[in-house]
Amino acid sequence: MKNYIWVLFLVLVSCSKSLDNNDIATLNGYWEIEKVKLPNGESKEYKINESVDFFQISDSLKGFRKKLVPQYDGKFLTNEVQEKISISVKENITFINYTTDFATWSEEIIKLNNDELTLKNEQGITYFYKRKQEYNE
Repeated sequence: MKNYIWVLFLVLVSCSKSLDNNDIATLNGYWEIEKVKLPNGESKEYKINESVDFFQISDSLKGFRKKLVPQYDGKFLTNEVQEKISISVKENITFINYTTDFATWSEEIIKLNNDELTLKNEQGITYFYKRKQEYNE
């Protein structure tokens, strides 16, 4: 009986759930990298960030990501360069797909809630973000 309980537990834990549209809407806004974990286990903590990622996704699961530089007055500097993004689900895993004039790539959404975002890229690098409070302009 114990073995059946363990098997059931493992099945439940290993089944990942894709995000629904309400979850995806949580991605909208400003995000700041806290830490990066490399595939070899090394980590780099970010105490101060020179840039912030801004995501904007529509109901059609398409949008953009922009790099912004916070200023002392609470505003942002940007160069108007943005990456087109779309959301896709494959085998119950949710991905952000990026497109620029120069490249395309994907990142798996590991965790997404109001305060935390964790993304893993194709090279196995994991990015841990925290929500950055929006500034009044």
